[in-house]
Amino acid sequence: MPEPTIDKILVSILGRALKAITDEMSLTMEKTTRSPILCEAKDFVTGLYDAEGRMLEQTENLPILSFSLGPVCEFIAKKFAGRVYPGDVFFHNDVFTLGNQNNDVACFKPIFHGETLVAWAAAKGHMADIGGNVRGGYNPNATEVWQEALRIPAVKVYERGELREDVWDLIFANIRLDIVAEDMRAEIGACTVGERGLLALIDKYGLDVFERHKLALFDAARSMIEAEIRAIPNGEYKGEATIYFDGKNPGSTYQIRVTVRVEDERVTFDYTDTDPQTNGFVNGTYTSSASATVLTFLQMVNPDIPHNHGMIQPLEIVIPEGTVLNAAYPAATTFGNHLCPPNADAIIRALAPVVPERVTAGWNNLLCSLSTGDHPRRDDAYVDILFMGLKGGSGATCDTDGYDHIGMIDASGGILDQDYEMFEQMTPHRLLLHEYLTDSAGAGQYRGGLGVETRYVVGSDDTQIVTFGDGDVEPAFGLFGGGDGTLNRIELRLPDGEVRVPTSKDLLTGIPKGTLYVQTAGGGGGYGSPHERPAALVHKEVRDGVTSPEAAREQYGVAIDPDTLELDEATTAELRG
Repeated sequence: MPEPTIDKILVSILGRALKAITDEMSLTMEKTTRSPILCEAKDFVTGLYDAEGRMLEQTENLPILSFSLGPVCEFIAKKFAGRVYPGDVFFHNDVFTLGNQNNDVACFKPIFHGETLVAWAAAKGHMADIGGNVRGGYNPNATEVWQEALRIPAVKVYERGELREDVWDLIFANIRLDIVAEDMRAEIGACTVGERGLLALIDKYGLDVFERHKLALFDAARSMIEAEIRAIPNGEYKGEATIYFDGKNPGSTYQIRVTVRVEDERVTFDYTDTDPQTNGFVNGTYTSSASATVLTFLQMVNPDIPHNHGMIQPLEIVIPEGTVLNAAYPAATTFGNHLCPPNADAIIRALAPVVPERVTAGWNNLLCSLSTGDHPRRDDAYVDILFMGLKGGSGATCDTDGYDHIGMIDASGGILDQDYEMFEQMTPHRLLLHEYLTDSAGAGQYRGGLGVETRYVVGSDDTQIVTFGDGDVEPAFGLFGGGDGTLNRIELRLPDGEVRVPTSKDLLTGIPKGTLYVQTAGGGGGYGSPHERPAALVHKEVRDGVTSPEAAREQYGVAIDPDTLELDEATTAELRG
């Protein structure tokens, strides 16, 4: 009997159709969630997975979530094998069973075609609260998981279509804000949209055809990523990066060390030599760290590769338990997603010498704040992550300037800015300024992306502000003669004249109404010698306020009159030698 044929055109059609379904799930989340973290910043991911939990397709609004659903889906499929029914819905956030961060709560819905389990729909988003000691979920003082969050191991909240009210009530009795339950209902809705879309696709082509072409889609993605790996010379490449301050011990540092082994069509990222975990909350989980590795590597390869199981098959990621990137139970790990930037730096440094055309210079690292309190006009609690303030610039590449105001590399443009009016509606704060920061970009033949300055007036008494990040010590690095970006900084100017400068992992309470909050997010690193950048372009950017006349002269060797802003070509030629 002849082997069933594979229609290559249908493989492509199915790939695009699966992507359209996960995009529709994403739009459902955007339009039905209530927290600005989700409906505005889009800090979530939606995806479809086969019966075994293997990735069919994803829409990763936030790249750090790119690897976060598949491993958990596989775990649930195995743990509940034989006990999964039509109408079931599972919740999960547990970092010690392959979750990536406590606040990132996932919803999984099995998809049945008749009596056969054929797939899963899933959505995961950052919730405004998840219990623990601190409203909002970030507790820089935590030393163990119970001080951070309510742990939700994989649990059914719906079984055979019936709500398990006792389980639902148990979960949300331990979470402060009602908005979280509403956002989790939105996740269920997004999964239902995914279920409908996939079943319609299977009904159109038949289950057997779908299954065969699904495997062909995996094979195609694997072949595409293998071709990208073959373009990297075989060898062993090492890179390092530093984590600054564990939240407990001032001046403390931890090293991320990665060895990248390229062997024909496979690549291994080995973190065996990375430093041990901390006794604070500056630790990662395997899933958050593996996601960081995947998203960094994907930025170096063909962007058209479908995001499915085949894409990750040629990648091996070794992160020993007990290291700062894979902390052992019961460690605090909320900061884990934010170890992506130094992780990415280590990978870039490892591969830059052999594939200089594929890497970027350093991206601005994270320094973020979360404010929470009681809204005096709305008479309810609020939680806000200041996304507009944290978004610095990206690193430049061999032929392109860095992106301005894009955010840290684990967001890579996925985190959207806050709408100014929504910010002032959802919080009691009053926004004064949000604009590009002159001279923040690392100089180079291709400059880094610009950072920003943000200012607002605190609008509630007894406000609590949590800071978390790692971008106030080492700027984004330049490559191949490019200059570094600038540092991040947060300061609070209290009404009585006192100025407080929090550390990068801090918990400030009792901040009074009328305090001026000031934040700068630095720019990305430059690529190539600044003297290779066309003087006319530097002149234009001085006129546009991107670069000051002083920086143009000192960094680029371009002389511009500070009063008239006219280019002095003779002096420029002299400065550039």
